[in-house]
Amino acid sequence: MLFYRNITPSCSYCRLGSSIGNGEIACLRRGITSAGGSCRRFVYDPLKREPESPSVLNKKQREEMCEEDFTI
Repeated sequence: MLFYRNITPSCSYCRLGSSIGNGEIACLRRGITSAGGSCRRFVYDPLKREPESPSVLNKKQREEMCEEDFTI
């Protein structure tokens, strides 16, 4: 999902902005904005985007798995 073409614009992962904490972004064009904001000058920077955390198996799911689940 990090490199799709149809990314929803957000100042938090725009090339023109830098995080300054407290959910605020220092934008080269607009000044101080909120992280959820965006403008027409949005330029996507995939290195600023934080991927979703991987899902974790709960105890019940781990107990139901066996060695055959991991063989080809």
